[in-house]
Amino acid sequence: MTDKRKLLAEFIGTFAMVFGGCGAISVEAFSPGSMGNGGIAAAFGLVVCVMIYATGHISGAHFNPAVTLGFASSGRFPWREVPGYAGVQCLAAIAAMLVLRFILPSHVAGLTQSSLPIAAGFAVEFIISFFLMFVIASVATDHRAVGQLAGVAIGATVALGALVCGPLTNASMNPARSLGPALVLGDFSQLWLFILAPCLGAIAAAWTYRLIRCDEVSPSDAKGCC
Repeated sequence: MTDKRKLLAEFIGTFAMVFGGCGAISVEAFSPGSMGNGGIAAAFGLVVCVMIYATGHISGAHFNPAVTLGFASSGRFPWREVPGYAGVQCLAAIAAMLVLRFILPSHVAGLTQSSLPIAAGFAVEFIISFFLMFVIASVATDHRAVGQLAGVAIGATVALGALVCGPLTNASMNPARSLGPALVLGDFSQLWLFILAPCLGAIAAAWTYRLIRCDEVSPSDAKGCC
């Protein structure tokens, strides 16, 4: 059974990510022009960065079922802990969206929808999820990388993905981040895309980094995630 303290840390971190990121989208809906795509991207990146430093030493700071699945598929996270992590991540995302609906009932936003044809949108989500997981695997689990900069590097990757691809697919990279808004706003039309593409991208990235790391995995590396 997964340590409850780890699950609580994952809940808090994921809640903060969705509340901060989708909160920025909701504020833009409430006050058009106040955030813009750049502000929304910065909000997602900053909240991920700070919550990694706040909880990374407790739970590994996944905040993302795709990241958890990527690590498990490449042998760097126990499969038995995947359901617990993914479950609390999804619950946290739903809880954050419910709070946003309470605060901004007429302007709550954050639904992930592709403005591109489905195949192109799938490709975008796969690619940005791949690079997010690739960066996570590098800076947070490889002993040769500077671990103190992991939060900055991962947060910057999230912000870059949101900045470039936000207008295209809302740059989910995270099934939980898409599930919360879909449930609260009642739109499941493209949810499958934002679950499948990030998971496949994360798995591909985890295995790619494992193949190119050119170094033996040390016991200490195997314990860390992101």
